[in-house]
Amino acid sequence: MCFFRYGGEPGAMKPVRAVTLWWVLLLVSRLGATMKESLEEASFYYGTFPLGFTWGVGSSAFQTEGAWDQDGKGPSIWDTFTHSRKGNVLGEETADMACNGYYKVPEDVALLRELHVSHYRFSLSWPRLLPTGVRADGVNKKGIQFYSDFIDALLNSNITPIVTLHHWDLPQLLQVNYGGWQNVSTANYFSDYASLCFEAFGDRVKHWVTFSDPRTMAEKGYETGHHAPGLKLHGTGLYKAAHHVIKAHAQAWHSYNNTWRSKQQGLVGISLNCDWGEPVDITNPKDIEAAERYLQFCLGWFANPIYTGDYPQVMKDHIGRKSAEQGLDMSRLPAFSLQEKSYIKGTSDFLGLGHFTTRYITERNYPSRQGPSYQNDRDLVELVDPNWPDLGSKWLHSVPWGFRRLLNFAQTQYGNPPIYVTENGASQKLHCTQLCDEWRIQYLKGYTNEMLKAIKDGANIKGYTSWSLLDKFEWERGYSDRYGFYYVDFNKKNRPRYPKASVEYYKKIITANGFPNPREVESWYLKALETCSINNQMLAAEPFLSYMQIMTEIMVPTVCTLCILIAAVLLMLLLRSLS
Repeated sequence: MCFFRYGGEPGAMKPVRAVTLWWVLLLVSRLGATMKESLEEASFYYGTFPLGFTWGVGSSAFQTEGAWDQDGKGPSIWDTFTHSRKGNVLGEETADMACNGYYKVPEDVALLRELHVSHYRFSLSWPRLLPTGVRADGVNKKGIQFYSDFIDALLNSNITPIVTLHHWDLPQLLQVNYGGWQNVSTANYFSDYASLCFEAFGDRVKHWVTFSDPRTMAEKGYETGHHAPGLKLHGTGLYKAAHHVIKAHAQAWHSYNNTWRSKQQGLVGISLNCDWGEPVDITNPKDIEAAERYLQFCLGWFANPIYTGDYPQVMKDHIGRKSAEQGLDMSRLPAFSLQEKSYIKGTSDFLGLGHFTTRYITERNYPSRQGPSYQNDRDLVELVDPNWPDLGSKWLHSVPWGFRRLLNFAQTQYGNPPIYVTENGASQKLHCTQLCDEWRIQYLKGYTNEMLKAIKDGANIKGYTSWSLLDKFEWERGYSDRYGFYYVDFNKKNRPRYPKASVEYYKKIITANGFPNPREVESWYLKALETCSINNQMLAAEPFLSYMQIMTEIMVPTVCTLCILIAAVLLMLLLRSLS
């Protein structure tokens, strides 16, 4: 059997020889599953989610809002990163306009109503509220008003706002003046910013997410340099950034807990993204250990301090050993003091979990002499099965069963916390206008069904956020990857939105709160494809209709003018003949 090695970047897929793989076995040491349960996992489960389960979609400020320098907003590190024109983003695209969401709130709220979602997860732009990032420098009242009106619009439509405080768009001046997340003072400025948000919006917002996918923010921003601020501080920068982010999260949670919770009765958590890591050889202890290590370096890196007070032991051991072998006096992984451990432990009212795909994991020892890096610290290789459905983005394959395993892992690892799935979705397969997104329907069906099985297993999952409402700016990929339920035409100034087939399908899942029976679920699929076929025809006809509209706008006044002139001439001739 042959697998492909995943190196995390386009062009990094290389064929490698795999050892024996047991396709139907669950990771026994992790989930305590039996062969019977593994076989059941391959079948579709018909049933409904618990009463009160909440369904939604998500987005982030930088990816959708646009209006990058309007109404008092300050620059973010992503504005600077995209404006540098140094090949940071595919096609040298920027998010200056993005989806134009800043000016299309009523339209987007109408789309949310059309989807029948019960919640909408979105992020606030830190530099839109605090242009310099520092509260003492002044608050942008227009930014406060914008988000206040947006929250009210959601609530008036019976849609619960789930608000993320920080989704990667750090104020540029904090990066320039303090080094951003390399400096612990940024944690203090974040706490001040969080307090402002609690004060301004907490009377209406009851679900807060401090950070969205901080692992990617740290790794790509401070290790590989593929994300803003574009630093390549190999093997050190990402650990320092993460260390300060964890402290910032804890400060924000304590601020809410001490000052606002009694008045506002809300919840504060964090959103952590992680793929599932499955051992290539379930009988090989080294592969099992490597898969465990993969999860701890991914999810445990942030979740462990928040739930147990410290980094995973395997991270401390591996990074500490390699640091010593590299001649360093101290580990490249920063340490928490006893006071900090106590302060950080327990600072989450729920666990936000983002998940997109799965990797097979096998051990690979990287010599310390290769130099410090996150990749080398983990001592493992990520593989993908070439038979897994490829959804378009090179890193994303549809592997629904991994979702159930990750949810159960989080449930057992962190003491059965309330879990909100905060990100899960699939990108567009073709680089053209495609409203009949059958692959997204299959992904959505498979992943939500595995989530239902995890609830049946005992996982305490409270809600699900599909990613995302709209096609949007996808960071270093520009506008090439499309995750939206609604297609956005980025070639038109007004950024029109068009529903894809998955809109109709997701709406049916939400209305039924699950999967009632095979016949009904199959009818959803057929209805969704029928609807998108009609929408595709309308979209294809739109250029002709636009042309006809332009011609009408030109011809009607012209014809009317000619009619008036002819009438006037005839009247003059009539008057002359009479005289």
